[in-house]
Order: sequence, then C-alpha cells, then structure tokens
Amino acid sequence: MDTPKNLLEEIHTLFPCKNPDFRTLSPLKLAYLGDAVFDLIIRTLILEHNGGPVKALHRQTSSLVNAGTQAKLAAAMLPVLTEDEQDAYRHGRNAKSASVAKHADIHDYRSATGLEALFGYLYLSGNTGRAVELLEYALSKLSINI
Repeated sequence: MDTPKNLLEEIHTLFPCKNPDFRTLSPLKLAYLGDAVFDLIIRTLILEHNGGPVKALHRQTSSLVNAGTQAKLAAAMLPVLTEDEQDAYRHGRNAKSASVAKHADIHDYRSATGLEALFGYLYLSGNTGRAVELLEYALSKLSINI
C-alpha cells in the first residue's frame, strides 16, 4: 500500500486552494478538521491493534473519541506543548460554540474542542507526526492502552 508522504500536499496538488493559509481559520474551523484527524488516528490505532467485529471497534473508538476522554488527554499533554501548540489549544478551548454535546460537561467540551483545534492546527501545518506523538504521550501518561 502506497501512502502519500503528506496528505495535505496531495490534496492541494489535485485540488488547488486559493488561500491555504490556515492561520486565518477560526478556532472552531480548526476544531472541525481536528475532530476528523483525531478520529482517524484513533480508528487507525484501534483497527491495527484489535480484532473483532466492527461494532466492537466502534465501541472502543467511542470510548476515546468523546469530550470526557479528550479533555483528560488534553490535560495530560499540556505540559509538553510548544508555545504555538498551546496557542492553538487555548484558542480552541476559549472559542464560543453555539451548542454543547448532550452528554458532555461544558468544561470537558471546551477542553475537547481545544484538543481538536490543536490537532487541526498540527494537520494543516504538516505536523501529523507531532499529533501522533502527543497522543501517544497522553495515552501513556493516563495508562490507556489501545
């Protein structure tokens, strides 16, 4: 299987973008993209490390891709974030969204939005490796096994 070295470059090569400057995006738009990036990383790890039916894989994914767990992961990785990463997280965390998830505490929801904004920022800056590194650090620190 041939995986592109940089998915974002592949996307922009085939679908040119007028203004690829992600620094102009709102924190909620970064979080929108970061949600997908985080989900994709988690799904990949679960698929590669666990067997069983898709329903079981989805259950494992849902245990990690939720506001409560994402807030814990964000708190665990905060001490090792660079200044730029802290800014991306903080902007996402402080963004005012129109809604809150049904089963989420508002503080967890905001922290999770910060984590998603951070992952969106890392993806758009071409640093998905750093996103995986931060996730591995936080999972390890919280003793969460995939």
